[in-house]
Amino acid sequence: MDKKKLKELKSRSNLLEPIIRIGKNGLSENVISEIKKLLKKRKFIKIKILNNCPADNYPELISQTIDKTGATLIKKTGHTFVLWKSK
Repeated sequence: MDKKKLKELKSRSNLLEPIIRIGKNGLSENVISEIKKLLKKRKFIKIKILNNCPADNYPELISQTIDKTGATLIKKTGHTFVLWKSK
């Protein structure tokens, strides 16, 4: 992805509301399948990690989400991150 596309996606991400929330069940297979389904439909989603999420290491949780979905991390702010998948 080129810098121009990344900049455009980052600016668009500010307008998004979190559509997925990862809570007390953590990163379950149901959450992963829902993220994949939404990425296929929307291509661009915002995810929020709630305080009751059992994961101790949020960057590791984000990394696992990226690995399991094949998406690209566009932006990470606190407990919220934005993923994009072209196809």
